[in-house]
Amino acid sequence: MCSAHTYHFIMSMFNKKRKWAELRDRKRNFRCPFPTLLILLLVSPGLLQSLIFAVCEAATGGKMVRKLKFHEQKLLKKLDLVNWEAASGNLAELRVLRRFRLQRREDYTRYNQLSRAVRELARRIRDLGEAPESAAFRARSTAALLEKLYAMGLVASKSSLELCDRVSASSFCRRRLPCLLLKLRMAQNLKSAVTFVEQGHVRVGPEVVTDPAFLVTRAMEDFITWTDSSRIRQHVLNYNQERDDFDLAC
Repeated sequence: MCSAHTYHFIMSMFNKKRKWAELRDRKRNFRCPFPTLLILLLVSPGLLQSLIFAVCEAATGGKMVRKLKFHEQKLLKKLDLVNWEAASGNLAELRVLRRFRLQRREDYTRYNQLSRAVRELARRIRDLGEAPESAAFRARSTAALLEKLYAMGLVASKSSLELCDRVSASSFCRRRLPCLLLKLRMAQNLKSAVTFVEQGHVRVGPEVVTDPAFLVTRAMEDFITWTDSSRIRQHVLNYNQERDDFDLAC
């Protein structure tokens, strides 16, 4: 017959063994959610944002969540938890952002809204009635719209109103200053063109432009050049043997 001390010792060991068995079963049944979150982040960042926002809203009862900590801000710096509906982009949006080196997603959203407004205006002009007054107004509106779009460089000609249906966000992106630098062969690639603009090497007319989102009209396209103090301009003059001593003194 065992003593009370021995009995408690045996029961404690039995309880520990049972807890270990429960922990082992929990580990076997546990499925880590991080691979799933990683797949969502790679496939659809917008869907992951929506999921995080919904979880936070359900956990707080629809109230404003607490301020993110430092490490949370670093992990979620690519996500916009406030404008999560507008930030849920698709593949076409990501393709345009990477192709034209857009640094702000708001620029693409603005270009998309403007192109949609142009197409809607063209559709309304096309749907005007056949009355003589409507026909005259349609002719004047068509000419004014095509003249404006041609001056901005969004259409290739002023021949037909159907050209307005081809205006898209990419049409505005092609009129950005870095894209025109690449078109004029003043830069080898778009990344270098953006760097030249940000560093102040380029001017349009008399004004030095440091914003890559600057839209150049068709009339100002011929006035894109290097600034007088640009080292790139000095290298070009030296290569072409066109550098003057007066410029060197200045």
